[in-house]
Amino acid sequence: MMPEYPDLPLPEDGKLAHNITYFARALRRAGLPIGPGRVMTAIEAVAAAGFTKKADFYWVLHACFVNRPEERQVFAQTFRLFWRDPRFMEHMMSLMLPSIRGTQEEQAAADAAKRAAGALLDGAEPPRPENPQGQDEDDTPIEIDASQTASSEERLRVMDFEQMSTEETQAAKRMLTRLALPVQPLPTRRLIAANAGRRPDWRRTLRASLRSGGEIATIARRRPATRWPALVVLCDISGSMAQYSRMVLHFVHAVANRQGQGQNRGWAAVHAFTFGTRLTNITRHLRRRDADAALAAAGQQAQDWQGGTRIGDCLADFNRDWSRRVMGQGAVVLLISDGLDRGAPDRLAFQMQRLQLSARRVIWINPLLRWDGFLPRAGGIRAMLPHVDSFRAGHSVASLAALAQALSDPGDVGEKARLMAAEALGGAAPGVARGQAI
Repeated sequence: MMPEYPDLPLPEDGKLAHNITYFARALRRAGLPIGPGRVMTAIEAVAAAGFTKKADFYWVLHACFVNRPEERQVFAQTFRLFWRDPRFMEHMMSLMLPSIRGTQEEQAAADAAKRAAGALLDGAEPPRPENPQGQDEDDTPIEIDASQTASSEERLRVMDFEQMSTEETQAAKRMLTRLALPVQPLPTRRLIAANAGRRPDWRRTLRASLRSGGEIATIARRRPATRWPALVVLCDISGSMAQYSRMVLHFVHAVANRQGQGQNRGWAAVHAFTFGTRLTNITRHLRRRDADAALAAAGQQAQDWQGGTRIGDCLADFNRDWSRRVMGQGAVVLLISDGLDRGAPDRLAFQMQRLQLSARRVIWINPLLRWDGFLPRAGGIRAMLPHVDSFRAGHSVASLAALAQALSDPGDVGEKARLMAAEALGGAAPGVARGQAI
């Protein structure tokens, strides 16, 4: 909804067209795909609709600049700061600068508010404190004890990706590149020679005894060989998952490029697929060293970025065309999606069952778990949930770092047990029909 603010007096010689242009630039810096053509259309639309009511002005610009539901909050916050709030610059500075906590309860910034503030400030300098006495500034250094305060990095670890400003998003991406995703080797039936093995190797023992005239001095032993599993990532790039998908793919890019090094040497291979309305293999793009270039190339190939969602159809394509190629040797599947599917739940459940039977483990990462009291109300979520081994959140750096626990602990189920229990008890909220999408 449009934010409510008292009407402001309009200047007699105002430059409305120039202000609309500046407003469009702020929206573009905040992440909305706005070009010169849409700016000209907005100016012509405002001229045709008139400026008698500011509510009409809001919705005219909204119709020209907003194409997707996830862009509404960014537009509303930017509009409020740019047009409606008489003291919008002070409000933006309060969002961008650290403040001292007082006795009032601290309120979190609304979705996209910090991103809108950063787009409008665009490098503006913070206000300097006034010196009403006219005295020279004191050069005495001020010492602040920050031993009991949280660092900016710790704050970014738990911050929702959707709440981050542009600068915070870049810092979070750098943190994601340092995360490790270790994996334990898998035992096989094949046996190899090992001095500390538990099984005797009689053939090698008899062969060695021939060198000493048939006398057996030691008994050779062997143990089961180990192999490293593959990592298969299926990432939802629909409109509701756009911001989270970019961050998760940065993390996957870092894992793929550290393959064979340090703690990540265990992954036999890293395969990545995106899906929205169709399935796209972006594995070769993630092999590029530069993360931005890799994701840009992947975005050019995945034409359904920020489109609709057909999870069941895309999983059917994966099971038919790619499962036998990439799911061998006990692959671990990371499924990144909110589970809001527009297809038939029965088809989605069948394809999820096939996926689980082909994989060693299926770990579902869902950013909707960031909400307290989340329940599986959507039909797609209820169809997918029984066929995953672990159900975890994926909305922050800390939640992605916790994936190491899910991989190292075979018994980890995350939030699956709680949600399955809520589903068994009919956990849909009162007034919401079962199967209705949240």
